[in-house]
Amino acid sequence: MALTNFIVTVAVVGAGVLLFTTDIRRSGALFRRNARQLQQWLQEDTTSAASKWNERLT
Repeated sequence: MALTNFIVTVAVVGAGVLLFTTDIRRSGALFRRNARQLQQWLQEDTTSAASKWNERLT
């Protein structure tokens, strides 16, 4: 009985670790993708604001 409990515990902990590391990888990839999108939006907004400012000056 003790051996069975040990095997089940090891299997559950191993599955939990596997799911946790997979989740961390996916979250990291999603964060990097979102960060790139935000950076792109900020660059577009900065460019747009600069061009509008230059139009007002001329």
